[in-house]
Amino acid sequence: MRSRSNVLETAVLGLLSSSPLHGYELRKRLNLLLGSFRAFSYGSLYPALKSLVTRGLIETVEPDLPVARAGASSVAGRTPSGAKPLAGRRGRIVYRLTADGKEHLQTTLASAGPAAWEDESFDVRFALFAQTDAETRLRILEGRRTRLTERLEAVRESAARTRVRLDEYTLELQRHGLEQVEREVRWLDGLITTERDRASGRDRDRNAGAHDAPAQRNKERG
Repeated sequence: MRSRSNVLETAVLGLLSSSPLHGYELRKRLNLLLGSFRAFSYGSLYPALKSLVTRGLIETVEPDLPVARAGASSVAGRTPSGAKPLAGRRGRIVYRLTADGKEHLQTTLASAGPAAWEDESFDVRFALFAQTDAETRLRILEGRRTRLTERLEAVRESAARTRVRLDEYTLELQRHGLEQVEREVRWLDGLITTERDRASGRDRDRNAGAHDAPAQRNKERG
């Protein structure tokens, strides 16, 4: 349960790092962020928000005070005929990241241990890759691929041992599961190659810049 709570909290902090959001909008953004891969119930969103507020990682911005509806002009603080002002729709409470929340998020996104590539959290961490440094991204992708490769081998060995005892439908389900894992491994291979190519390009640019700097200084002196 704590793992799922951590996943949800990371997703919330990641979204709030872009802009403050009220609860309803935050819920919509979480759905877009995670889609069908979300591993938590939305019933846990507001308890998670309350916990983050208590720990000082996010804070609430109180909604504006209700206002009188148009046409209900007042004189000396009173509406016509002494009637009370009619309140407009109550504003939603907005949540925003605190300085401690930003620091906590940066620490979380810089971590690349086994928890980052497990099923519970990988999708959230991947969705926040734009806020993650290149080295950490690569470590998480490689860790995820290793974990899936180990799982693939275990499933294949199990299938080889039990194949003769399974009916055709169970075998088909087993085959489907294997294909899903194999497809994700191929997808990860492509991502890892892209990340490594980008890293090589950055290294070449840095090396080129280091070689060009002395020549530029000599040109300026000359």
